[in-house]
Order: sequence, then structure tokens, then C-alpha cells
Amino acid sequence: MASISSVGFLQRSRLSSSHEHRNRSLLNPILHRSGSHVTSRAVTHSEFSPLSNNLIFSKPLVIESSCKNSIRNPRLTEILNKRGSSSNFIVTAKASASASAADADGHHEIVEISKGFAERFPALVTGFFFFTWYFLNVIFNILNKKVYNYFPYPYFVSVVHLLVGVIYCLVSWSIGLPKRAPIDKKLLSLLTPVAFCHALGHVMSNVSFAAVAVSFTHTVKALEPFFSASASQFVLGQQIPLSLWLSLTPVVIGVSMASMTELSFNWIGFGSAMISNVAFTYRSIYSKKAMTGMDSTNVYAYISIIALLVCLPPAIFIEGPQLMQHGFKDAIAKVGLNKFLSDLFWIGMFYHLYNQVATNTLERVAPLTHAVGNVLKRVFVIGFSIIVFGNRISTQTGIGTGIAIAGVAIYSFIKANMEEQKRVARAHES
Repeated sequence: MASISSVGFLQRSRLSSSHEHRNRSLLNPILHRSGSHVTSRAVTHSEFSPLSNNLIFSKPLVIESSCKNSIRNPRLTEILNKRGSSSNFIVTAKASASASAADADGHHEIVEISKGFAERFPALVTGFFFFTWYFLNVIFNILNKKVYNYFPYPYFVSVVHLLVGVIYCLVSWSIGLPKRAPIDKKLLSLLTPVAFCHALGHVMSNVSFAAVAVSFTHTVKALEPFFSASASQFVLGQQIPLSLWLSLTPVVIGVSMASMTELSFNWIGFGSAMISNVAFTYRSIYSKKAMTGMDSTNVYAYISIIALLVCLPPAIFIEGPQLMQHGFKDAIAKVGLNKFLSDLFWIGMFYHLYNQVATNTLERVAPLTHAVGNVLKRVFVIGFSIIVFGNRISTQTGIGTGIAIAGVAIYSFIKANMEEQKRVARAHES
């Protein structure tokens, strides 16, 4: 005797053309088995949410049912596998027969669905995403700086970052994880400005990483919210509340304090970090204009491909002659060919993975949670970089960095709360 509990229901959203008109008017009966009694209730279409592949999932329900014979529905499994679901779907013999009769009668098919690990332990899964995001980001920053210590060519290294990520995406597409989404001229025109800003911000960040301490670059990059707010008000014409501007004041003061006494300070590192802030701000602006129905993994893959094409020409013209004359030879002489190639590969892989995991984490949590996570990530990167590289910082630099991070945290809280209030207001209006 098999017992199934904590199950959801699955309903076909499209019927054959001969019964399509009945689908709009009939209510879907849900059967509840309790001992020898069977009760039913009608479930309206408003309880279900639309999904692709002609399937509609309902809200999770709990039902106790038992039967002697259970069978697997091959057609259903095939459809659900295309959606990437890892849950085990079992249809009882009686339910399958009833569903077949219901289809012929114009009703909907009911299927029992077992809950997966992610549904039973959502907090644990989200925590794993945050841990992976932090871990990959810290490792990337440390390895990246170590490479610059013996191979100071940020334009070429930026190309390697993107190249490894593009190869990763192409391999993933080739095995269908994920399935490649088609792209047309319209979508390409929308993503190109985003990719250009992404490429510029990425290259300038690497120029700064190569020129100054990692901790100082991240301190300057804490000014990104200030540029974002400025662009929103003066470029997009959106009114920024006074509370947001006030929360940015400690960020500006903190970065200024840290810059004045930073031991590794130089104008190339500082200016490059500032340009990257501007570039990433415009990337956010263009991203909002390029909102599509494509999933984030495919969007990031296409952006990486376009950004790679943007980064290649300056890398060839600016650093190409030096690399051919002595850049590669010096690096190989210092660490050996195998380590040199291995380091380039792994910093590219960690760069792509941490960006992808950061995007996936954002999809799982509320804006406020992600904002807090982003602030803590910067604290982790600054702290670990100081420990690993033994960077000496003055007391004023340390205090300035702390003030800047605190200002970013306050700004993130206020901004996220504002976005949540807007979302609730829109929900009430609809």
C-alpha cells in the first residue's frame, strides 16, 4: 500500500479543439480520499498560474491518498523534464483512468506531484546560493590580483575572463543546459548597449585592480549607488527622495577619506574605478530598457558574447605589441607555462560563475535581502583581500572604508523598501 502526502496538482491548460469551448466554462473537480469516502470540491481557474509547455501548476495542497497500483505517466514525465524539473511525478492507476475519462469529457487531468528538496527547505537552498556567491567572488578577486602581480595586462585578462565564460555558455548550450533561447535583430539591438557598458565597466575595473589594492578598488566602487541615483534623476528624470541623497552622503565622505590616505593610491586606479561606476550605472539603465521574456542565464550568455567582441580590439591594439614582445615570455619565465594557463582559465571560470550565481540569487530573494547580501559581499572581499595580500592600510583609510560601506548599507535598505512599497501599491491597484 503506497501512501503519498504533501503533493501539488497539475492541470492541462489546453484541450483538444473539439472541447476547447468547454474548458472556459467548466470548473476542475479536486477529489479528496479519506478512508472509504471521497469528497470533491470545485477549483476555479484563478487558483492556477500560467506556465509554458501547456501546463498549469496549482498552489501546493496536502492530500492523503492510497492505492495498490501506481503507474508512471511517460508523456507527463517527458513534458516536465523539458521544464528542468527534478521532482518525481506519479499518477495512480485510478487517477490516470479518471483523467483519461475526464479528457474525453472535456474536464482537466489531475496529477499528484511530490515536493522536491528545494520546496521543503527553501531557506537552506537560498543560504547555499549566498555562500556560493560570496565564495566564488572572494576567490576570483584573490586569484585575479595574484595574476596581475606577475602579468599586469588588464585588457588582455578582461578578454580571457569573457572568453572562458563564452566557452562555458557554448558548451552548456550544446548539451541543453540550458536550452539556447533564439535571438533576433530587435533583441540584439537592445542587448548591444547593455553589453557595451558591461564590457567598459569590466575592463576599467580590471585596470583599477591591476593598478591599486583590491580593497581600495572596492571602496571606490562603493560609490556606484551615487552614480545610479544621479543618472536616475538627471538622465531619466526620475525624482530621487531626499532620504536617498542623505544616505549617500557618508558614502562620498568615506571614499574621500579612504582615498586621501590610501598607500597604494594612484590616479589610474582611482579614475578607472570611477569610470567603471559610470559604465555599470548606464548598464543598469539600458538593462531596464532591454527587459525581455528571456531567462537570465541566456541573457547573460548573449551579453558575454557581445562584450567579448567589444573588448577584443582595444586589447589587441593597446597591449598586443607588448604581449608579443615580452609580456607572455616574462609571465611564463616567472611561473611556468602550465601555471600561467591554469591561472587564466580559473579566473575566467570564477568570474563567469560568480556573476551567474549572483543573478540566480537575485531571482530567489526579495530586493532588500539581495541588497544586504551585496553589501556584506563587498565587506567580505575587502576583508579577505587585506588578509591574503597583507595590505597595510592607515587608520583613516580603515575608518573611511567603514563609513562608505555603512552608507551603502543604509542606501540599500531605503532603496529596497521603496521598491517593495511600489510593488505592493501596484498589486493593490491591479
